[in-house]
Amino acid sequence: MPEPSALIVLGCGYAGSAIARRAAGEGRRVVVTTRRDERRGALAAEGFEVARTPADAADARALVTDGAFVVVCIPPDGVTDSAIAPGLSRAGAITYISTTGVYGESRGRVDDATPVSDAPTSRAAQRLAAEDVYRALGATVLRCPGIYGPDRGLHRRVIAGAHKIPGDGSRALSRIHVEDLASFALASEKVRGETFVVGDAEPAPHGDVVRWICDAYGVPYPPSIPLEEAHETLRGDRRVDASRALDVLGVTLRYPSYRDGMRRAE
Repeated sequence: MPEPSALIVLGCGYAGSAIARRAAGEGRRVVVTTRRDERRGALAAEGFEVARTPADAADARALVTDGAFVVVCIPPDGVTDSAIAPGLSRAGAITYISTTGVYGESRGRVDDATPVSDAPTSRAAQRLAAEDVYRALGATVLRCPGIYGPDRGLHRRVIAGAHKIPGDGSRALSRIHVEDLASFALASEKVRGETFVVGDAEPAPHGDVVRWICDAYGVPYPPSIPLEEAHETLRGDRRVDASRALDVLGVTLRYPSYRDGMRRAE
């Protein structure tokens, strides 16, 4: 079997780290980037090759080896993506990690055929622009709902008493465990130019999820706030349907439900 190409994770934060760890655990050479000097030591301690996140095409060209698989996790700023994209021409495959926030006020089921918002927020507009930059290079785009894991997510905010219910809690909430996102990201290397929504298999009303967390951890149910006062990421009402991504990419979810991913450790 030929040796797998290098994985290069641009912007190695929470999601990027999970993707890098999975690939390294499979014996793959992994290069990660960060802009934060304080992160470099921690990433190097995990055994990754660490570089500074490229600022322009020349930086990217020097970093990306022939045939490398590049996963882009850089939050869009309206400048960096367009600046570095021309330097990724040697990559064998590119995947861009995006967000279901691009669907704006869409309600109900969201799948790969759902149109994005025709009046996006400034944040969503930057995401869509970044998607287009990488899609022009043949990249695959993964649109994710809220990413969580053992140490981050809705359950941790509820346990800490730092969460408030948006409105009456009836709006649907989708999410994806960071380990399942890593599975989707690594599997996406085999396709080109696709756009997938990814998420777990059990979207549910926000209030129902929080109530389950409170029961599981023995903490009080949090207070509510008017919907318009909640952060925009908590005002959505979308039920992500990732069935096409699961089928095309051949992924099996480790955490198909919030009950699996947020359960209390024994």
